[in-house]
Amino acid sequence: MTKKQKKTLIRIIIAALLTVILNFIDTEGILRFILFLIPYLIIGYDILKKAFFGIISGQVFDENFLMALATVGAIIIALLQSGDYNEAVAVMLFYQIGELFQSVAVGKSRRNISQLMDIRPDYANIEENGQLIQVDPEKVQKGSIIIVQPGEKIPIDGIIVEGNSSVDTAALTGESVPRSAGVGDEVISGCINMSGVLKIRTIKEFGESTVSKILDLVENASSRKSKSENFISKFAKYYTPAVCAGALLLAVVPPVINIILGAGANWESWIYRALTFLVISCPCALVISIPLTFFAGIGGASKEGILIKGSNYLETLSKVKYVVFDKTGTLTKGVFEVNAIHHTPLDNAVLLDLAAHAEIASSHPISKSIKSAYGKEPNRSRVTDIKEISGKGVIATVDGKEVAAGNDKLMEYIGTEYIPCHKQCTIIHIAVNGEYQGHIVISDVLKENSPKAIKMLKKSGVEKTVMLTGDIESAAEDIAKKVGVDKYYSGLLPDDKVAKVEELIAEKPKGEMLAFVGDGINDAPVLSRADVGIAMGAMGSDAAIEAADVVLMDDDPMKISKAIRISKKCLTIVYENIVFAIAVKFICLILGAFGIANMWTAIFADVGVMVIAVINAIRALIVKKS
Repeated sequence: MTKKQKKTLIRIIIAALLTVILNFIDTEGILRFILFLIPYLIIGYDILKKAFFGIISGQVFDENFLMALATVGAIIIALLQSGDYNEAVAVMLFYQIGELFQSVAVGKSRRNISQLMDIRPDYANIEENGQLIQVDPEKVQKGSIIIVQPGEKIPIDGIIVEGNSSVDTAALTGESVPRSAGVGDEVISGCINMSGVLKIRTIKEFGESTVSKILDLVENASSRKSKSENFISKFAKYYTPAVCAGALLLAVVPPVINIILGAGANWESWIYRALTFLVISCPCALVISIPLTFFAGIGGASKEGILIKGSNYLETLSKVKYVVFDKTGTLTKGVFEVNAIHHTPLDNAVLLDLAAHAEIASSHPISKSIKSAYGKEPNRSRVTDIKEISGKGVIATVDGKEVAAGNDKLMEYIGTEYIPCHKQCTIIHIAVNGEYQGHIVISDVLKENSPKAIKMLKKSGVEKTVMLTGDIESAAEDIAKKVGVDKYYSGLLPDDKVAKVEELIAEKPKGEMLAFVGDGINDAPVLSRADVGIAMGAMGSDAAIEAADVVLMDDDPMKISKAIRISKKCLTIVYENIVFAIAVKFICLILGAFGIANMWTAIFADVGVMVIAVINAIRALIVKKS
């Protein structure tokens, strides 16, 4: 508990004990009033203070005003009538208990999210004159060599140039099993180096690194409110003045009617009913529990390595019925391997040499696989006039010859006849000065969890799964069959993917949502266009992560169904709390208006309902590991 929470708890205990003791002391009149005023002020002075400053600032109608008005009124009635101040003190006492409970619950949820803040590195190690110097990570330039010792956080994204170790990614991905990392492996900031000393060449500045982006996403998540939260805010804005007006009418109109009819006004009874009406009507359960539920849902998801950028996206995610996947890096690992070279009159090594140099400027996984198969660093001085033809391939001048490397569309684009391949793989055709020189056969590796992820999506209520890819028909068909998607579209350019998503959005029934899952720079437009954009965060491009609404920190497609289940559970809790709170309050308000409900009923309708709603909201933090 925080200092403030402990202080509140002490006030509650003191006020409760004093109230109990005073009930055993035989006093009456002004003395009894003064004695009971002590526990009342101990427990309620801050509420009275907030209500007073709210009135001064023009922010009158809030729960502090309702509590102050109801309890002060109850004390005045007790002073004039019965001398029983227990109800007035009890209302304030139980209200503070509810507030304390809510504060602890919010703190628990906030700590869940703030654990992510622990991934922020305090320093980076730079070696100077044989000694390690700790510097601010923000001052480390891209391309610098940093040293990470066992037990330290990796401060900036980079590639290991020396050393081997196990890396703990739990803070980012929710996975407890450390990952092995060695020379040539890319590591991301926020992870913890478990064993060996690592020398890492930074590939980003700190502000652009994974840890900075994650912290930014988490810190800004609460600013994007869901429709349910906005509804409750608007509801409370009009509801509170309305019930205050209702309470005033209840206190004045019946006595006036009684006077007109010649009966006794009975002011004390009707004012008491009005005050009870005010306590019952306090909208705390809704105003507190709804945002808390979304906050807890986002916190629970973050523990599992699923970053949701706002409660509006959490709400939309719960309505997803269509999930559209990019293939490479999403359903497949994006780790390509050169399997064969076909139909070339050249030596295989010569063809790879030409292809590697033509692809020298590309960072696409296919280009990387060709350069990897080439086995050495291409010589940039041999290459000029590089042109990337979107969705087709590249054309470059290598040793004075025009080399075209790409798919079927590129060969058609340059007017060169090509030989199709019988294998269901990615095919890179090579043409030199317009003459066909054969093709390179490249295969992508399917993620182990992809088929299971599709099945889990179906169990989560997703009705249709679709795969989009720029790959050839045969390769797309092969992957689609293996993973079990309902439909696939191949040979798509980035603009074609956007158009296809537009078509699918137009097809789906109103109220159902479409999610797109991708990881590449070319997926950013589609991620923005979809109702919910989901990006693979570990190896995904910065553009994709920026454009997405949900980020999966370990690139596991199984996390998509988990995110949907979390969102559905969260929305179920929200609706449960709304229905429960409104139903109980409505019933108690009617009972209060007819004089059946007393102040103790009002306490339950306000504080009791709020505590139950908060307990229910906290369930959103709990995420099953399945």
